[in-house]
Amino acid sequence: MNIFEAIRADHDIQRELLDQALATSGESKERKQIWKKLKVELKGHEVAEERNFYKQLMDNDMMVEHTRHGIAEHHEIDELIEKVEESDMDTSAWLANLKALDHQVRHHLEDEEKAFFQLAGKVFSEAQKTSLAKEYNKEMEAQRA
Repeated sequence: MNIFEAIRADHDIQRELLDQALATSGESKERKQIWKKLKVELKGHEVAEERNFYKQLMDNDMMVEHTRHGIAEHHEIDELIEKVEESDMDTSAWLANLKALDHQVRHHLEDEEKAFFQLAGKVFSEAQKTSLAKEYNKEMEAQRA
């Protein structure tokens, strides 16, 4: 597995959890469990990605602006997570904030998968891509624990 496959697998988990969260209603046990899982996935992914992927790209002239943009989007996602957290789970505000989060996360994932990965793929050797995936996955396991 290379770094792109590892990250894409987690992107799929995020999309699935967002779909599940959007399908819930009220302050249900199910909604609380899905939201908790989603937060862990989003926060863990952000840390693992910045430490084990973005950091290695910051020194590359071709990638520095793309990397900064990705980190800025992570901060926007953090702010939206806080908005969801601050809303009462059984209100329309909670759902509106979740929908805004959903939109931002999907935009970010698409940015990475459609453009960022293609450029980053030119920076790393195959061995580096595999090594980065191992470090990324190790970090994700620690974040989920």
